[in-house]
This record gives sequence, C-alpha cells and structure tokens, in this order.
Amino acid sequence: MKCVSCLSEFDEKELKKNKYICPICGKYYRINATERIAMIADKGSFVEWFSDVTTSDFFGDDEYEKKIFDACEKTGLKEAVLVGKAKIKGESVCLGVCDSRFLMGSMGYAVGERLTRAIEKATSDNLPIVLFCCSGGARMQEGIVSLMQMEKTSAALTKHSDMGLLYCSVLTDPTTGGVTASFAMLGDIIMAEPGATIGFAGQRVIKQTIGQDLPKGFQSAEFQLEHGQIDGIVERKNLKRVLYYFIVANKYNSNFANFNDELRRGFVNLSKAFIKSKFDTNNTPWKKVRHVRDIKHPQAIDYIKEIFDVFVELKGDRLYKDDRALIGGIAMFRGQPVTVIAEDRGRNINECIERNFGMPNPWGYRKALRLMKQAEKFNRPIVSFISTSGAYCGIEAEEHGIGVAIANNLAEMARLKVPIVAIIIGEAGSGGALATAIGNEVWMFENATYSVLSPEGYASIVWKDASRAEEAARKMKITAEDLKKKGIIDDVITECGGATLNNVDEISKILSYKIMKFLEKYKGKTQEYIIEERYSRFRRL
Repeated sequence: MKCVSCLSEFDEKELKKNKYICPICGKYYRINATERIAMIADKGSFVEWFSDVTTSDFFGDDEYEKKIFDACEKTGLKEAVLVGKAKIKGESVCLGVCDSRFLMGSMGYAVGERLTRAIEKATSDNLPIVLFCCSGGARMQEGIVSLMQMEKTSAALTKHSDMGLLYCSVLTDPTTGGVTASFAMLGDIIMAEPGATIGFAGQRVIKQTIGQDLPKGFQSAEFQLEHGQIDGIVERKNLKRVLYYFIVANKYNSNFANFNDELRRGFVNLSKAFIKSKFDTNNTPWKKVRHVRDIKHPQAIDYIKEIFDVFVELKGDRLYKDDRALIGGIAMFRGQPVTVIAEDRGRNINECIERNFGMPNPWGYRKALRLMKQAEKFNRPIVSFISTSGAYCGIEAEEHGIGVAIANNLAEMARLKVPIVAIIIGEAGSGGALATAIGNEVWMFENATYSVLSPEGYASIVWKDASRAEEAARKMKITAEDLKKKGIIDDVITECGGATLNNVDEISKILSYKIMKFLEKYKGKTQEYIIEERYSRFRRL
C-alpha cells in the first residue's frame, strides 16, 4: 500500500505490525474498534455489554435507516461504539471504543445509551473507565435526540466521578463536535494520539461561518496540548502501559503510607548521617539569595527524579494554555501514589525563556489547582516544591486574572482533604510562591529564601535605592533560620554543604526519609483533622 501522507510504499502487513503507523513518516492511521480492543485489552478479557442497544426506527427516515443498514454490513458492528468489561495488565476496567467507520463514529441515541449504561454499570461495579473517543459529533439525522446524549453521558460521568472513580479519556482522530463538548473532555486524565484532529466546530464550518483564517496545525492534538486542553500526547506503542499506570496510581490510595519495611529501614540507615549534618552558618542572607538564583542551582525536577520511582507529568489548565513554569503530575513514592507540584526555572537561557524563568502565569496556578483537586478526589497526598521569584506580572497575566488565580489557590488549598507538604528549595517570592505553599507542614532548604518581595524590590520601595539590596536581605529576615524561629516554617532541610547538582542524591535521601515520616504521620487521620490542622497552622501566624 501507499502512505497517504509521505506516499511511501510498503506491505500492508508491515503497517499492522507497526500498530497502523507508517513505518516511514510516522503517520497515524485510524484503527477500528476490534483492533483497538485487541491492542489495549489483555487477550481474551473483553466481554461486550449492551450489544442489544441499537438504533430504533422511531425517526421515520428511510434514508437514515438505509445508512444504518449499510454501516452494519460494512463494519460488522451494530453501532458506532463497543462497550464492555476488560482487563489491562490484569486490572479490570470498563472499556469503550468508538469506531469511525460507522457513520464517522457519530453519536445518536444508541451510542449515548450504550455509553450511559456502561458508565452506570462501571459506577455500581466500582470500575475505572477508559474511553477511546473518535467521532464526527452528534448524529444529525436524529436531531435534538442526538443532542440530548451529550447531557445524558455527561450526567452519568458526574455520578461516576462523585464516587471517586477514575475516568481516562483517549482522544483519537477525529474527535469533534458534540462528543468533544461532552464525554470526551470530561476525563480525570485526557490523553491524545499524535496528530489527532480534536475540536468542537470543524475547520470547514469555522471558515464558512466567520471567514476566519486558521493557524497552521489548528485543532491538532499538539495544538490542544499547547492550549491547555489535554494532559499529554501518548504514542500508540505506550498507551497500554500508560493507562495501566494511571489505573494503579488511582486505585491503591486507601492508605497514606504503603511502604515496604525493608525500604523503610534502608531510609533510616541511609539518612541518619545526613540528618546529623551541621548547617552552613557562614552564608549571609544576600549570599543565599545569590546561591539560589544561580543557573546551576538544582531544580525541582532533579529531586523529583531521585525521590520518586515514577513521575508522569500532566499538562494544561483545561481553559487556556499549559504553563511550562509550573509542572505537576502523578508520582509513585515507594508504592504510594502522590501528586507533585513544582516550579521549574530552566537550566539554560532557552529553557529559562520557555519556562518564563519559573514565574507562573494564571493558567499555571489553575493547572496546579486542577491537579490538587484531582489528588483530593483520589485521596493522594500532595508534595509541592517551591522555587520561584514570584508570579509573572505581565500584561497577559493581568488580563487573565493572576490575582484571582492566586486567591483561588489559597482558598481551595486551605480546605483540601488530603495532607500537603510544601518544600521551599530555592527562592520563594511573594504570593506567587504562597499559591502552592499552603501545607500541613512547610519545610525549607537551609540556603533557600522566602520573602514578601525581592531584596531589590524592598530596597527600591523603602529606600528608593536598589543598590541596598544586600542590606535589605539582612533586614527582611528571609532565611530558613529566621523563619524557623518565627514559626513560619516547620523544618529546615540540610543541603549537605550547599545544594549542587553533585549532591542532589544525598539531599534527596533526606527528603525521601522525611516524606516517608510525613505520610506515616497522617496515616489513619480523618479529613476533618487534616483540614483543621492546616487551618490552625496558618491561623496562629
């Protein structure tokens, strides 16, 4: 056969072996429902549900009935979606797969009813849901009835979510119209295949309706990732493994401390020497400011890689954009799922520009809050790494409500029902730092700083002389030692002679031990206790 994208010729068997991806250019071909199930579900594990739900003849449209008949003959299916129970690497799930061959996967009564019944059964059977979405949208021939399926499926998913159950949505080519505006975009985690077309109104409709010129790559999976609508793009070869990870990470959450005894003893033995390390008292406040601003200073991602067994980043605020200055995702800590939030400044000038020098925008704080609310739903503790000079103060940030975004984080974090530990690893500036630092406990690296604004800013405002920044740093009491005395922070983390890329592993062992003890402390504690303790901590300041 010949590739429709690069026009290369190859054997059709080679395409199937390569999971229906062109072996030359990487073009993703659409997969029918049966092939998709075989690719994702454990062999022989899929049991179909509700195959008897088919399109009724009450629409009185002979032409439509013929289209349905022809689609059945062509595909061997009775409708545009298959639903049922399956296993993914041994884990039971409710699996739904749309098939674009059947009237472009459009959603009419039968599709909506199959999905709704499957969601209801998954809710009653306490099963996570995985839906592979592929659709041209609501089925026009069924008129307003097709539109009602959007509400019906969404309402069923809300009940499923209220039970604390996981829903993973996988967007494939194409996912458009009413399906995009309903169940496809309601996943706790939303993934997409590379190059998939994802959007509400089709490009042709937009062009014809308002005459607007559309940007290159408009409504692609990559476009949606950049604009904060999805968590990530997953290659087909990795989908089963990634789905399994999310299922497991959101299943084993009944305890806050699921540790192997041998690992626990190892932590204690490895950490005792480091915990006894003396703090470096020679650094002045200004030297500490300069130290944490150094481009070579370790970033949160360096500690995340050392501390956690696995970390999968999730992206986007679901409203506007993904903020590279603030990263977050699901990590596994010695068998315990946790949610991780962190600022990242970048390592070189290009990275610093891409990550806005670690200064989050409103959509960064909204992303962080989305992930923290997700952590609450699945009973995952939160580990927050803080390293930012402050929230970004540009025009676009103000236009999109930077103050509102920070305020919402402060209010919502105060009432989250899971324990939060906030770890200040570098420079922590103003409300932009506080927006991810509302913790049951707040720790601070010995050379980190935490201040209402930068020393330069203080000197400029108070003395109208930015050159007095060093003096301001002393006066502002911004060091870990100062803040521990005032009760602003709960603990000081030794940096084993000063945090560098060479001793990240040593510092990470200390953090691992302390995180373990933190989680053990909250094992068995009620949600009310966790909330009230956090409130009391800040109430006394």
